[in-house]
Amino acid sequence: MNIIITGASSGIGFEAVLELIQNNDNKVIALARSEDKLRKLYEIAKGLNPDCAIFPARFDIVHDDYINGLIPFVKGKMEYVDIVINNAGVLINKPFMETSALDFAELLQSNLLGPVKMIQATLPILSKGGHIVNIGSMGGFQGSVKFPGLSAYSASKSALHTLTECLAQELMDTGVKINCLALGSAQTEMLENAFPNYESPIAAFEMGKYVADFALTGHKFFNGKVIPVAVTTP
Repeated sequence: MNIIITGASSGIGFEAVLELIQNNDNKVIALARSEDKLRKLYEIAKGLNPDCAIFPARFDIVHDDYINGLIPFVKGKMEYVDIVINNAGVLINKPFMETSALDFAELLQSNLLGPVKMIQATLPILSKGGHIVNIGSMGGFQGSVKFPGLSAYSASKSALHTLTECLAQELMDTGVKINCLALGSAQTEMLENAFPNYESPIAAFEMGKYVADFALTGHKFFNGKVIPVAVTTP
């Protein structure tokens, strides 16, 4: 499988890449904003599987150039793409009355418009039967428990969930499937920012493995679904 994953330099994205590269049939383009962290990911991946096909690249999903930058890079590594995992995202933890319009705009840019740009750029090179996986959050899942300080984050993830449902219908004729995993807690830096004194029963590598496995097989069973993945609240 030819795979693009964003937010690959830490947390669940980092662990998902390490799961995906264990199979030599997978080629993985790992995108993130931090070159240092991507270098670390590459070294660990090659230590686990020296023959793996991993191609890290510094890329900002909001501000960088897709047409003249990312897409030529992708085409230089693979003829087409089978899977896109929109994992990159940011979180702000502030009381609502202290959350500025700029804060809301920043989260909507990173958590919604970034995936929008990635999907629009990669659709022309996605294989028929390809799979887009958006990484949402239980914070944006309808009917789930909500928490103070996370209004901007939860609202942006809810928008990503709805986008997933809309695109499943619009992409029906292309053969491309799209789903969204509304993740609950896993022990990552983002979780620590949201809930400083909380320890998740799910390790980052466990959730990363789940995301990797779902990306490879979930489109056989789901399309246009927002799937809650949580055992605790938060």
